[in-house]
Amino acid sequence: MASVAAASLLGALKAWAAVETGSVAVLASLADSLLDLVASLVTLGGVHWAMQPADDEHRFGHGKAEALAALFQVAVIAISATAILVRAVQRLMEASPSHDPEYGIGVSLAAILVTLALTAYQRRAIRATGSIAIATDRIHYSSDLALNASVILALVLDNYLGLRGADPLFGIVIALWLMRGAWRASETAIDQLMDREWPEERRRRLVEVAARHPAARGLHDLRTRTSGSHDFAQFHIWMDPAMTVAAAHEEVEAIEADLRAAFPGAEFLIHIDPEGHVDDPGNPLVESDLIRDLPASADKDSQA
Repeated sequence: MASVAAASLLGALKAWAAVETGSVAVLASLADSLLDLVASLVTLGGVHWAMQPADDEHRFGHGKAEALAALFQVAVIAISATAILVRAVQRLMEASPSHDPEYGIGVSLAAILVTLALTAYQRRAIRATGSIAIATDRIHYSSDLALNASVILALVLDNYLGLRGADPLFGIVIALWLMRGAWRASETAIDQLMDREWPEERRRRLVEVAARHPAARGLHDLRTRTSGSHDFAQFHIWMDPAMTVAAAHEEVEAIEADLRAAFPGAEFLIHIDPEGHVDDPGNPLVESDLIRDLPASADKDSQA
């Protein structure tokens, strides 16, 4: 709600400044604030949907709603950045200066102050909740500080130092910066929708935690994915074939407890195999014993 309020206020101020100055840099900054507003609203809806509990038709939850919301934002950003780029090129060819730069400079200074207040509030919220969505939103708003500073610089160069063309050039740079942000956001969203594996360091950490338990004679066929703010992992684990079902269940419960402590909020599915059993040996995706493949130092640390 704070993000929506801040984006609405800044959008209104920058719209007035864009009309008064005719600056492409201010126009680009206005587009960024409007995108911030759309992003905050879409993210609010996406996160609300993603946080709904699992139901009969969505037993893994609704976490991918966040990725869908992100892709919508990417489309809006790409369209807006293209429009800004076209307008900036036109202004560059016309060589017409902006006017009344003090309005744009004043609004940009106000935007910097509002953004500083918002990011400080978000920092406290992140400490209190650990929310990934708020952390991502804060990164985006933090980048707006540089954006508003560039608008001030463009207006000063174009109007006070006589460097004609600085304003549309900065508009082009801002448009390209928006496109870069859209590309990076799309990569993250697509990775979630395509169930990309966790980073290798995180996968190795999971194996190291499981390897602390002597009853785990081996671990293979590890599969991981992320859906919104929810993480999922499943794997097969070797245990003594002579162990009773009850004893094996207790060991698995202990492993799960350690994994939940190391990866808060993640869900784990563990399948028990008798030691030495290999599932579908012809499948190239079936991994070997990952505990055995741990570096010697890491294995000793895990056992300790």
